[in-house]
Amino acid sequence: MNYFVYIVYSEELNRYYIGHTSEPISERLRKHLSNHSGYTSKAKDWVVKYTESYPTKREAYARELAIKKKKSIKFIQDLISSAG
Repeated sequence: MNYFVYIVYSEELNRYYIGHTSEPISERLRKHLSNHSGYTSKAKDWVVKYTESYPTKREAYARELAIKKKKSIKFIQDLISSAG
């Protein structure tokens, strides 16, 4: 099973959300766009901007935390840009 780190963006909020999942990215995005509570429920225009794949949940979660720890929009935008 693969685990994914992903970054989604909402133009409405002008915000990024970083997460990890074992689900296909398309399914995870569908859940972010559905009626639910939580941070991503504040907008309905989330789009996937970046993904990385990892063999274990531990590695994916560690990478998610490492990205979040940067607390830098520039770092996130550079990461997205480097993916092409």
